[in-house]
Amino acid sequence: MIIKHDPSESPEFRTSVTAEVRRALCEDVGTGDITAELIDFSQQAIARVITRQPGVFCGKPWVEETCKQVDGRIDITWHVGDGDAVTPNQELFKLRGPARALLTVERTMLNFVQLLSGTATLTRRYVQLMGDVRTRLLDTRKTIPGMRVAQKHAVRCGGGHNHRLGLFDAFLIKENHINAAGGIGVAIECARSLHPDITVEVEVESLGELEEAIAARADIALIDNFSLTDTKAAVSLARGKLKLEASGGIDLASIADIAATGVDYISVGNLTKQVVPLDLSMRITGRSAGK
Repeated sequence: MIIKHDPSESPEFRTSVTAEVRRALCEDVGTGDITAELIDFSQQAIARVITRQPGVFCGKPWVEETCKQVDGRIDITWHVGDGDAVTPNQELFKLRGPARALLTVERTMLNFVQLLSGTATLTRRYVQLMGDVRTRLLDTRKTIPGMRVAQKHAVRCGGGHNHRLGLFDAFLIKENHINAAGGIGVAIECARSLHPDITVEVEVESLGELEEAIAARADIALIDNFSLTDTKAAVSLARGKLKLEASGGIDLASIADIAATGVDYISVGNLTKQVVPLDLSMRITGRSAGK
């Protein structure tokens, strides 16, 4: 299943953001921020968040939710939105509110934004290297536990697309499923009988297995670790019969060549599992007279 709508517009997305922030604050703040207690409770302050690196910004909903859960009096002035390109030393947003609260939100808020901006930035690099092709770049389920909705949002912000969210919204029949079910054809037939309206994708490891998937009328075939030559052959074989997703060992060095073959999708696990967080900084720059 390739998600075609924007999940960030759904109530489920907001529920997930709320839960992720709640868990993160529980982990970080616990029974209270004892260092912030050094600051007078009435003190107001201004904090500016900048990036030290170029990249793609992502994480606005998590910033807003973190501030809301810590202290609803924090006011945010935004200079960027999710998906915007940013440059070194650019101010991303500014916070005004109780100094204690600003100090408490800092690390949780930055952890979300750094990780998600790193994910969006890496995704944008892959998309740019693919060039002007019809092939879509997909993420995978290789996400940080508990952060799937967040990282998949970041992939969209970087210009990529989402594969299935989990095990519940599409079939992806892989090698172990095929072996346990008794073959590609049997597995696909069973999937159709169980959930006839759900997309059926099957992993194949050879051109022969691709022919089996075509004969069994799969919707998508995942060609796993195919050589460039075999990928081109698979595109010719599958044309007009099913869609192809290339996967397995695809990186920044090989993405352009794979995209040029004409496959429909390329999935890259590194988008969400080998992320370098964007280097951000928050500085309290002065006192505020309050609102």
